[in-house]
Amino acid sequence: MKRFLFLFSVLLLTVSLASAQKKILFDATKAETANNADWVIDADQWNLGYSGGKAYIGGSEANAQRYPTPDQANITSSTSEDYWTGAISAWGVELVQAGYHVETLPYDGKITYGDDSNPQDLKNYDMYVVCEPNFPFTASEKKAILDFVYNGGTLFMISDHNQSDRDGDGWDSPHIWNDLMDNNPVKTNPFGITYDYEKFSEASSKVINDPNNPILHGPYGDVTEIEYYGGTSMTLDPSANPNVKALIYRATVSQTTGNTKVMVAYSRYGKGLVFAFGDSSPFDDGTGDTHDRLYNGWYKDADGNHRILIMNASVYALERIATGITDLHEDSFFRITTRDRQLQVQSLDPQVFTLRVYSLSGRLVFQKNLKGEYTMNLPEGVYIVRLTNREHSQSKEIVIF
Repeated sequence: MKRFLFLFSVLLLTVSLASAQKKILFDATKAETANNADWVIDADQWNLGYSGGKAYIGGSEANAQRYPTPDQANITSSTSEDYWTGAISAWGVELVQAGYHVETLPYDGKITYGDDSNPQDLKNYDMYVVCEPNFPFTASEKKAILDFVYNGGTLFMISDHNQSDRDGDGWDSPHIWNDLMDNNPVKTNPFGITYDYEKFSEASSKVINDPNNPILHGPYGDVTEIEYYGGTSMTLDPSANPNVKALIYRATVSQTTGNTKVMVAYSRYGKGLVFAFGDSSPFDDGTGDTHDRLYNGWYKDADGNHRILIMNASVYALERIATGITDLHEDSFFRITTRDRQLQVQSLDPQVFTLRVYSLSGRLVFQKNLKGEYTMNLPEGVYIVRLTNREHSQSKEIVIF
């Protein structure tokens, strides 16, 4: 009887998974390439200048275009980070390798939410990345960003140290982020995060003790440290948002608890997620505009932990699962079967596909890019299996016992 009730409850606790390819938008509207910065995934031209918080044609800074080139459709599992020209190109390439679509919002793009006349309206994307903005968001832009997160989007909120003003307009990224949170038309401190006005370089292994955290212990590995080169910390306010949580603290803290001296944090706001970093260095892959000061923080610093942390967070954000009584999507291009405590998957299409396995709580427990057939052992339990390639997807609930 217990077995029957368990299986019956499983039939009801199905998971709704979107079949459309998830899309990430990288911002380039806030002078992200001013001076020594180069926080874009790809730029084919270097013809921008910046003055008073405005970009203009005629300078010598990188000018990122909407679609990175060469075409992301040609990326394979062996494609290297220098496939594109940008200091965060490695992140972009790995997102595509994981089955996602990436774009840039160019310097003259519009930050909107719910504007059907804007082809790059935030409503068309699942994740929005703003790495070290150099001039403030307008009131309408602030509302668009908060609406985007509240309705289910993910924001990567990446800062740099105090007095890191790249374009000479008197604003730097920690002040800009705090202005978004404190002076918006929606809600004061909606994420429960305030950036401190500090500058420090430091390696820290003060990672919170949470073995089930899917960001610290995800498909790309376990996070054990982080390293900042001229960054700042954060102060969290659970009274403003009870969902805010620290992931990594400064090395100077005695215990990995509390709301101060936080280096990496995340929060939920409405249906969405926010990831907050106090330094842009972990995202830097050492490629980009050769006129800028570049170094490899993605792979080299912190023994490769930056890549693990950022990709775990990205996949967790993009593959979050909402439970509900709905039918799972089926696609005849894939086969998903179970036998003798084994999961067997097969693609009838010759192109690379991605296998992801989730627990019913929505935690990603396995991910691998494959071709053809694949078999793996799983412990007893209930899982959601998702197979995706560039054109098709299938999701299926399985029971291993």
